[in-house]
Amino acid sequence: MLVRPFGKTGLDVPVIGLGTWQVLDVPQHREGEARDVVSALLDDGGTLVDSSPMYGRAEEVLGRALGDRRDEAIVATKIWTSSEGDGRRQFEAQLGYYDGRIDILQVHNLVAWRRHLDWMERERDAGRIGILGATHYQSSSFDELAALMKTGRIEAIQVPWNPWERDAERELLPLAEELGIGVIAMRPFAEGSLLRREPTPAALADLGVASWAEALLRWCIADERVHVAIPATASVTHLRANEMAGDGRRFTADEMAFVERFATE
Repeated sequence: MLVRPFGKTGLDVPVIGLGTWQVLDVPQHREGEARDVVSALLDDGGTLVDSSPMYGRAEEVLGRALGDRRDEAIVATKIWTSSEGDGRRQFEAQLGYYDGRIDILQVHNLVAWRRHLDWMERERDAGRIGILGATHYQSSSFDELAALMKTGRIEAIQVPWNPWERDAERELLPLAEELGIGVIAMRPFAEGSLLRREPTPAALADLGVASWAEALLRWCIADERVHVAIPATASVTHLRANEMAGDGRRFTADEMAFVERFATE
């Protein structure tokens, strides 16, 4: 699987990771399915798994799914609250899930980021956090995210990136490249909306892909300023199909144009 250096952090990250929204928020009797998906990711050389307190049981389910393979993973999760006290409690719970450290801790949707970054920086300096980041899903907040990037206080951002949602390319991607900030692409399938229709089998064969999902992921990671895409799935079969996009073959300009045209027509 193709690996890219994650900004200036020193982390080497495979370009296809795993999102956990909805798919790992499962009851106890389905945790075996979650464990199978996480194990398949690690078995195939994937590392980065992204979660959040916003995702119900996903964080704790992920922690149990990793089990004694925690050292093989790059765990990215988030703080999601306007309260510093609640943020610290979320963090302490996360340390319990993930063997006492978080590799990438992000302020979810920029909620109270000034309040949280102060204590998060101290935790990073103490070695319990690897790097700090911030996320947002709305382009209306990208100016605020860009301003935070320019402060030098974060080393990662997470934003939507797909043929429907390309606002990040106007300022955030150039700025991330300039500052050496790692970029995590959320919503590569636009929360599944881009998968509701797909090209003909002949068109997919012309693209050299086995599925429309693979084509969308290849489009997503074709921009080298995007370090990792995090499609969410509860299926080992779908996970392995997604991972095919990370084999290092780059789409041509014509292939990129076809994906963009079909996705937006």
